Amino acid sequence: MKEIIIKPIGAVHSELRYRYETPRQGVLAGDRISVIELYPNNNFEQAVKDLDGFDRIWVLYQFHLNENWKPLVTPPRHTRKKVGVFASRAPYRPNRIGLSCVKLIKVDGLKILISESDILDGSPVIDIKPYLPYSDSFADSKTGWVKSGLENIFEVRFRKKAVEQCIWLNGEASINLESFARLQLEFNPCDSTRKRISLINNEKKFPKNIYLLAYRTWRIVYEADEMKKRVTVKEIRSGYSEAELKNISDDKYHDKPLHKIFLKRFGK
Repeated sequence: MKEIIIKPIGAVHSELRYRYETPRQGVLAGDRISVIELYPNNNFEQAVKDLDGFDRIWVLYQFHLNENWKPLVTPPRHTRKKVGVFASRAPYRPNRIGLSCVKLIKVDGLKILISESDILDGSPVIDIKPYLPYSDSFADSKTGWVKSGLENIFEVRFRKKAVEQCIWLNGEASINLESFARLQLEFNPCDSTRKRISLINNEKKFPKNIYLLAYRTWRIVYEADEMKKRVTVKEIRSGYSEAELKNISDDKYHDKPLHKIFLKRFGK
């Protein structure tokens, strides 16, 4: 086999910096704006001519944070059985190539503004193509093991305290816990076998069973009503213990001062 050498044409700038922040599909990302910035001195100004006449575009890019691939993967929802990576959208692919259909907002020189995107910040862009409904959409196609899952979506609500905490963290440290919580909790919020979810029993502060969703050194406290398909985020907590916060020399994420200010402002 001959080696194929592909040079990126640009890179994506996005608020999504970590893999666990990304929605399962781009259409679940909402109106958050990302920017594809094309590299200069390549005549790409001409290459984007007439692109702004399309509502959607295909973006081919590289899963730049992955270093290896897996022949079998466990899909994030619908099934606990492993499937072949070629039967999934998982990023663990032999050539690390991703494909997303995103909403085109605006073309501004070498900058292409997009939304409804699940592409991580810093992802190298390989190619851009227009989305054509008459040839790219096949609504009656079989989808194998994948079910729509729309009947299983939970509504995610936030209590006043949680809203205030999310706004503060986003303003002080650009930590968007509200978006992360919505993406993580709209499916299977009661499944404590998931990597970032744990169940807490018999906590005096809340009479019902509550769950914790981990985001790096932060913990999102919530209840889930399976009958009403509703999740209620109650508050945000620090993931550090008092002893850990006192140990200033061990600050792997360089965020202990932020946690101390947060606790002083909102309490434990």
